[in-house]
This record gives sequence, structure tokens and C-alpha cells, in this order.
Amino acid sequence: MPDTTHPNPGNLGNLPPETHSFVGRRAELAWLRAALDPAAGDPAAAGGQSAAGAARLVSVVGAGGVGKTRLALRAAAEARNAYPDGVWLTELSPLHTAGIVDLAVMETLRLADQSTRPVLDVIAEWADGKRLLLVLDSCEHLLADCAKVAAALLTRAPGLRILVTSRERLALPGEEVLHLGPLPVEGADADGMTAAGDAVALFAERAAAAGRPLADDDRAARAVAAAVCRRLDGIPLALELAAARLADLTLDQLHARLGERLPSPLDMLTSTPGERPPRHQTLRTAIGWSHELCAPLERLLWARLSVFTGGFCAETVQQVCAGGPLAPERIAGLLSRLVAQSIVLPDPVISARYRMLDTVREYGTDWLHALGEDRAVRRRHREYYARLAHQGCAEWNTGRQVAWCERVLSEHANLRSAVENALAEPDRAAAVEMTGHVGFLWRHCGYLREAAHCLDQALAAAPPPPPDQAFAAEVLAALPRRDRHFAAAPASGHGRTLALWSRGAVALLQGDQEAAANWAVRCADAARAQGSPVAQVAAVYLRGGQLALTSRQSEAIEVLAAAPQLPIQDDAFGAAQLQVRLALSLAHILRGEYERGREVADEVRTASRKQGEYWCGAFADYLIAQADLAHGDVPAAVDGARTSIAGHALLHNTAGAAMSLDLLAAAVVTTGDAHRAARLLGIGTRLWELTGRAQMDSPDLIATRRTCELRVREHLGDTAYETEYRTGLSMSYDEGIAFATSRSDRE
Repeated sequence: MPDTTHPNPGNLGNLPPETHSFVGRRAELAWLRAALDPAAGDPAAAGGQSAAGAARLVSVVGAGGVGKTRLALRAAAEARNAYPDGVWLTELSPLHTAGIVDLAVMETLRLADQSTRPVLDVIAEWADGKRLLLVLDSCEHLLADCAKVAAALLTRAPGLRILVTSRERLALPGEEVLHLGPLPVEGADADGMTAAGDAVALFAERAAAAGRPLADDDRAARAVAAAVCRRLDGIPLALELAAARLADLTLDQLHARLGERLPSPLDMLTSTPGERPPRHQTLRTAIGWSHELCAPLERLLWARLSVFTGGFCAETVQQVCAGGPLAPERIAGLLSRLVAQSIVLPDPVISARYRMLDTVREYGTDWLHALGEDRAVRRRHREYYARLAHQGCAEWNTGRQVAWCERVLSEHANLRSAVENALAEPDRAAAVEMTGHVGFLWRHCGYLREAAHCLDQALAAAPPPPPDQAFAAEVLAALPRRDRHFAAAPASGHGRTLALWSRGAVALLQGDQEAAANWAVRCADAARAQGSPVAQVAAVYLRGGQLALTSRQSEAIEVLAAAPQLPIQDDAFGAAQLQVRLALSLAHILRGEYERGREVADEVRTASRKQGEYWCGAFADYLIAQADLAHGDVPAAVDGARTSIAGHALLHNTAGAAMSLDLLAAAVVTTGDAHRAARLLGIGTRLWELTGRAQMDSPDLIATRRTCELRVREHLGDTAYETEYRTGLSMSYDEGIAFATSRSDRE
């Protein structure tokens, strides 16, 4: 049985809930149970396969549709208590580009890394000393990358185990492989007599869900069901697709249709006889048969849906897939039909969102190509997500900010795919425009690495736009005389300026101050060329922020204070306007000028609340609380730090929440509640571990944290301190945030 010495009480990890009952696979589950048991010695072989024992890399290998993912997830869920640091699923099917598997793993682990170190170094350092299970699902199209990541992490993180699903093994030393075959159609009862196997049990259960239950005593129906299962070779996905058809067909009609053994029309277009292995051919035929039973418009929608990665919602489908014979008003009904036929599945986590299994989506992709529509539909997908990102940036500095953050998180895979498609097109200006918007959103929603990656690609190949002297003259004439030095040339190049600003802002958060200074110069030049006064104010943030974070506070204050305070916009540049003032407040506070720093931060907080945004407001609350604590107003500091944590949590801003947690601990210990302060320090440590840069490598923040810890230890003693600290450290992210934002018994 799994080791429970160090349980996982908070169920750390990201495993999705099971949406269907699990049927069969008892021997395979027993094998995996032993393989994933950290305390395993040498368990007996199961199911005719060699025992995995204490293997740290276990691969479930089999053909598409055979149930690899479902088995792996069930085994991982059963092993959860053996891994106190969580069981984490990385879904690789949405990835289309080599070289970013490590990035996908880092995002799975919720590492909000804010450094420029190699990604594998960041993951390995975080995982060292932890006991966790990583599930890499659907590795077959990225085998070399998956093998590289697995080999590196297993070498450097002794407490890590990796469970892989793939159509091929990784072929690494020490890899234990479970070859997964179809479900058996026949089994044996307690007396050793032939009985219905797991394939029939699965089919019967799904048939009942479709409204066609099979009575236990109906031998004729059971015999037909067994015949259906034999025709489909016991492949679970094929069985589920066939059972879904019982909503429209009787069992006998289903059997008769399958008896025709219709080959996939797509196979006739794209393959020669004997090209595919028999079981894969059976699955393709079963999918093709389901495809043939779909109405023509359902088939067309199926093909067009294949352009999505990581899921989709009905509204998005209408925007991307409508056109020609697919009228927009028919999309919802057609999508419901595909859900009823199990071609499209409801997302197990996000309501009103859908997904497709890899094999089903691959079939749709082939059909889209055969129809000659792949380029056109992918263009519509790219253009839709370009508009989405543009709108997100246009409304970022408003009351819709939190909703946009959630949308960016749910659409991350599609945004990545759309950016990749844009970068592959010859129109570099359009690629820069799109990456500028996506990069800005990713920077504010925690995807720093991906923002840097796509922005570097776009900006490396895109020439600056030509100047528009006439427009520049109009802009200059409209400006107050004192502000005219901020504008010098044309208004073209909005997307390029935003891309440069976003890249520089990423560098600031990653602590790469040399790069930030370079991007600051390029962004300022582009803003002057664009001719937008607000863009030029935004560019000041990069230079002033870089000076403040390199302990050049006097210079930072001079640069930041010189920026004109123009009316705050609702868009991305409006958010940058607020960040200029935040940087000014920070520079004053780091210089010890708490009263002036609080005054500027209060201006930001007022503007933030007027705009309805939280990103800058949460940082303003933090700075105000810091000033309150310095002035001895401890209750105000506690309330402000707690409000700041709640604001950062709304936007999943791990670094911001960690900073505010350190401040809250310092305020709480001043109230005399050292036990709570110690627990808060533990929660803060877990969050800082996720960022990869404790206290953002700031000497001031590190010193403040150390002073707080010493005060708490002095109050409690080392033993009591360690007990409370470890309690906080063991909390999940959500548990820690809930504890920090709740009021204590002493309030």
C-alpha cells in the first residue's frame, strides 16, 4: 500500500475529478500501485507483466484510445497520500512546439518563477527535498523533449517520481513499462466459467447512461453486446463512442451498422492497406464509423473544432467555426449533438467549457486538411485570439481585470497556439501586434517565461515602423508646452511599443536589470516614434523601476517624478501609468521617506479603485501598509497587508502575495501574536519557493524578513517556532491565502 507516513492532507496537486466510473484494469492498477509506492520493495508481478518495484520512472504505453490517461490518473489519485508535496498532471497534447516541455512542467507546478535561470534548474531546485509525483500525459509527439526533462529532473530531485503515458516509451535507463492492451471481452467467474469481461461491463455501463440499459438476465442482448465489443477489439474509446450511439440506435441496429465494417473515409484518402497496426486501424474505423453517423454539419464542426488546443467554450466556437454552411445560430445545437455522441466532452473542471480527446481531435485535424480548410480555419482561430488579447489589454485597467485574468488562464493553450501561428506568418507587424498584447497579459497573469519567449521571437525579426511626421506635428501641437519633450515623432507602432514595454516589464520582474535598462531605452524610442504621450509616460516605468530596484533611489525619484500625470486610461498603457506612480512610491519608501511614499501610494490606490482594477491597487495597499507599520500604526498595517494579499490572490500574483505575507507577519508579531506570525512566515516561504527568487533577491526585503523571524523566535523559542512555521509551510496555496486573509482570534 502507499506510504502514508507523510500524508498529503491538503490534496496538493492538480488532478482533475473523475467524470465517469472506472471499469476493470484491476491487475494493471495493482501493478501501478506497487510501482508508485515509495516504500515498495519487490512486489510480485501482476497481470503477466514484470514488477515495477521502486522504479522512479514508470511509463504506461499503448495505442490511442486504449485508456492510458484514465488508468494513469486513477493510479495517481490512489497514490496521492504517498506524496506530501502533491501529484501534478502536465497535459502535453496542447503543445505543438518542441523545446517547451520544461516550461509546461513549471506551469503545472505553479512555479511563478521570476528569474532568468534555466527552467530545469528552477524546477530541480524547487523539487529537491520534496516528495512528489509528476504525470506527463501524451508524450508521443515530444518524446525527445520529455526524455530530456525526465532524465534531468530524476537525476537532481531524489524524491520525485514520474508517471508517463505515451504511445511509445521514453527509452531511458531504469524506465519500467506497463504495456496496456484492450479490455478483455471474455473473463471468468468465481467457478472458472466463461463470463463477460471488462469490455462488456464498460459497454453496458455506458449503454445505460445513453438510456439503453442491458438487463442482467437478457442473454440475447448480452450476447449482442459481447459481439459489439469483439468487433471493436475491446478498445475503451471505441466502446464509449459506440455506446453513445445507443441514444439514437437500438443495440441490434448498432450491431448491424458495425457489421458493415465501414472503413474510415479518411483512411481511404490518406493510407494504404496494412499501413496501420490492426488495433489502431480498429480505432480509426470506429471513429470513422461514428463520423459517418454524424450529420454533415456535425462532421464539419468536428473538423473545425480540431484547431482548438486546451479546450473551448460555445461562444468561441461560434466565432471561429461558423461560416459557409455552418450558420452561427446553429453552432450551439450542433455542439450539443457532438457532446451527446461523446465526440466532444465537458471540461471536468471549468463549467460551460469543452474539450476533445487527442485521438478524436487528430481525426478531425485530418479531415480538416482533407477538406482543404485547415489554413482558413487556423487563420480565423489566430485572428479571434488576436482580437481577444487586444480586447483584454483595452479593458485591463478596469473592473473587468479579474475576469480577464481568469480568461487568460483558461485560454492559455489557445493563446500560445495562436501566437505560434502568428510568428510563422510573413506579416511580422501583425505578429508583433499580437505578441505585444498577449505578452502584456501573460506578464500580469504570471506567465513570465512564455511572455519573454514569444516577445523575443517577435521583436527579433520585426523592423521599427516608419515615422509619420504629419501626425507627430499634430500630437505636439495638442500637448501642453511643458509636456512636449515627451513626444517627438509618429503615432504608428502601438503594438511594437507595447511589446517592448511588456518585454522590459518582464525583465524587471525577473531581476534582469541589465536587460531591463536596454528594453527601457528601446521602449522610450518607440514611444517617441509612436507619438503617444501616454505611451511615453508608460516607458518611464521601465527606466525608473530599474533604477529603484538597483538601489539608485535618488535617480529613480527624479526620473519617475518628471513623468506628467495625464488622465488614466482604461487600457494596458493606463495600467503602466499607475505602475509609474507605484515605482515612485517604492523608491521613496526604500529611501526611508515613508510619508511621501504613502502619499503617492494612496494616490494610486484611489485611482485603482476608481478604475476598478486590482493589480496596482494590491501593490498600493502593500506600500501603504509598509508606511503604516513604519509609523507605528500596527492595526492599519495588518488590515492593509491582509487586503493586499486578497487583491494579489484574485490575480494569482504569487510574488505580490508573498511580499505582503512577509509584511503581515512583521505586523502581526508586533501585536504580540507570535504563533500566528510564525505560521505566516511558513506560508510565505512556500510562496517564495514558487517564485524562484526569495524576497526578489532584494537586500532590503531579505533583511526585513530576517529581522521578523528573529523577533518571532525570540518570543516563541526555537521549538515552538519550528512547529508553527512547519504548519504554515505544509499548507497548500489556497489554504495559506485563506489563513492569511482571515481574522485571528485576537482581533
